Amino acid sequence: MSKATRTGTQPPASHVADRHELIRVQGARENNLKDVNVEIPKRRLTVFTGVSGSGKSSLVFGTIAAESQRMINETYSAFVQGFMPTLSRPEVDVLEGLTTAIIVDQERMGANPRSTVGTATDANAMLRILFSRLGQPHIGSPNAYSFNVPSVKATGAITVERGVGRTKTEKATFHRLGGMCPRCEGMGSVNDIDLTQLYDDSKSLNEGALTIPGYSMEGWYGRIFRGCGYFDPDKPIRRYTKKELHDLLYREPTKIKVEGINLTYAGLIPQIQKSFLAKDVDSLQPHIRAFVERAVTFTTCPECDGTRLSKEARSSKIEGKSIADVCAMQINDLAGWVRNLDEPSVAPLLTGLQNLLDSFVEIGLGYLSLDRPAGTLSGGEAQRTKMIRHLGSSLTDVTYVFDEPTIGLHPHDIQRMNDLLLRLRDKGNTVLVVEHKPETIAIGDHVVDLGPGAGTAGGEVVFEGTVEGLRASGTLTGRHLDDRAVLKQTVRTPAGVLEVRGAGTHNLRDVDVDIPLGVLVVITGVAGSGKSSLIHGSVSGRDGVVTVDQTAIRGSRRSNPATYTGLLDPIRKAFAKANGVKPALFSPNSEGACPTCNGAGVIYTDLGMMAGVATTCEECEGKRFQASVLEYRFGGRDISEVLAMPVTEAEAFFGAGDARTPAAHAILGRLTDVGLGYLTLGQPLTTLSGGERQRLKLATHMAEKGGVYVLDEPTTGLHLADVEQLLGLLDRLVDAGKSVVVIEHHQAVMAHADWLIDLGPGAGHDGGRVVFEGTPADLVAARSTLTGEHLAAYVGG
Repeated sequence: MSKATRTGTQPPASHVADRHELIRVQGARENNLKDVNVEIPKRRLTVFTGVSGSGKSSLVFGTIAAESQRMINETYSAFVQGFMPTLSRPEVDVLEGLTTAIIVDQERMGANPRSTVGTATDANAMLRILFSRLGQPHIGSPNAYSFNVPSVKATGAITVERGVGRTKTEKATFHRLGGMCPRCEGMGSVNDIDLTQLYDDSKSLNEGALTIPGYSMEGWYGRIFRGCGYFDPDKPIRRYTKKELHDLLYREPTKIKVEGINLTYAGLIPQIQKSFLAKDVDSLQPHIRAFVERAVTFTTCPECDGTRLSKEARSSKIEGKSIADVCAMQINDLAGWVRNLDEPSVAPLLTGLQNLLDSFVEIGLGYLSLDRPAGTLSGGEAQRTKMIRHLGSSLTDVTYVFDEPTIGLHPHDIQRMNDLLLRLRDKGNTVLVVEHKPETIAIGDHVVDLGPGAGTAGGEVVFEGTVEGLRASGTLTGRHLDDRAVLKQTVRTPAGVLEVRGAGTHNLRDVDVDIPLGVLVVITGVAGSGKSSLIHGSVSGRDGVVTVDQTAIRGSRRSNPATYTGLLDPIRKAFAKANGVKPALFSPNSEGACPTCNGAGVIYTDLGMMAGVATTCEECEGKRFQASVLEYRFGGRDISEVLAMPVTEAEAFFGAGDARTPAAHAILGRLTDVGLGYLTLGQPLTTLSGGERQRLKLATHMAEKGGVYVLDEPTTGLHLADVEQLLGLLDRLVDAGKSVVVIEHHQAVMAHADWLIDLGPGAGHDGGRVVFEGTPADLVAARSTLTGEHLAAYVGG
């Protein structure tokens, strides 16, 4: 086209394809949403706000992101879809303008003990290829450097075909070198089991000698122990012969037949190692975790010194460093080491590895090492680790969905996270953020505020527009957006101290600190400064210390607040006593369950690679119980009506009158204290947000007998208005004579503390020291640390 022609033409009219500038949601009814209609601008940063439980996650994750992922999955063949998670269509009338959604949620990274930061981000895969090409001496393929691949040797006869119908048998030897340490099987630690914690040797098996959770003689284990024939179940264990004791404890899995049924018998030690020790201890149920901590001692593997790698893998080096050495380096140091490697033969690999490691540093995780177990990362670290693969992506017009990306971030680090969100937007992407922190709400181009309350009192859009409009809107979020805490005028006097001496976990540098007792202590510092290392390494294991950490609550759709907190037990007993029947009748997971839906309330129809259909059970009408059970009443209500009550209503119900049940009332009081009064007792745990689960766990732990409570970021998932309620709860705990230690970044909690312990000055090997101890007022006056500067700015000091 000539220049003259170009200048002579009029600019073209807007193309029809350019009109799709909005994501339109109409009639969203997922969970507690009440026919929500909303229009979200594309290629902008939209922040979703509202109190915990108001419906933010239901709208963003349960509706928009879920439908986007479902539609992408439908583009694959039926064969491929069979291997993918099946997603049902969300409860919504219209969803238009969707683009591909990439979800970065709060879920902790897999707690598999074999998973490390390196394996979860593909950094280890690149390093294994690098060492297999450049490592001296050369020991083999990338598998020779993997701690998840064992060495295998095999010798035997093979049949070789020679021409038509002729075969020849030859002897062959096969050897595959893997990088797994044979002593610890790639776990980095070996365990020693205390046999006295497994059984009482003065009793026989039939008398209940076994003290392992779940190993009762009434179930399958009883049938196996009685029918295996290896020992007499009526003989006390102390009178067993050596062979009988060996069979009870160490026998390898063996096929047996009991009453005509094929079963497998295995000794107690192999069973425990398979069912308990093959998983991350933190992911186990509380009573099983308590048993493992009591019965098993873990020590660093003496053969590989905790590196998980075989002798051969550790012997192969590049410039004097083995793969174990480089995985143990801090990532920002490792990035420098890789940058100095000049090997044209592996140039593309070095470039890819360099970019990956630089992304770690850029996102503020340069203080981690690649051999750090993935299960030990905090919620915020896990979320940022997932973000790494998206930072260098050249994809545009993608919808990025973030669930509270500032979790676990010091105010100093929030600015860096904001910059990353803006960079993703500026590349032409739609960024949707569920957030409570005012610093991140402030950078939004568009704000959607849900409310006005939580649970059934929420689920509506109460404001849509700009941040300035939100401030003037008068909604709960708008009123609290500019809240700033004030420093305490007077602080409590400690009743004693909890001494920590020579703490050296992870990056701590021989730290000595006295934690005051009988007051509210806040441990703070930038992400990676050593806060969790100090508390979990030196405080949590002590007698009388109750720790509420960030580990996720894993619950099926059968789990609910009543079952998780133990509330259902006193309720079942109260119903049973009032009606003269068995407590098991009042459990939807036991004898009282509706036989048609097995107590689920709904019937699930599996449709292969299509989303399964859940229909309300016609027999029990979703009540989960047999009709005969619903005839039994307590305080004028049946069991299904009680499970449908919100916590606040149930607290009043069980607190007075004919239905007075002190044990149930105490648990309900704790749920109200942590701000979960709007939850219904029978609501499935799968429908709870991250913040709700954290507070449910806090309510459960508050029942434990202990003098010191350790809380790991209790403001996670809390709205600005709810932080005030949390501070009131912490005050009540301290006033009741408890000592409360909180790991926290929220300035309102810092300002409310009686004593602050600030770690730093930086992260990783730049941190690990106590840089301040004293009252919040002293820290603001001194402004000697990053925390001090941010707290002073927050309180206007």
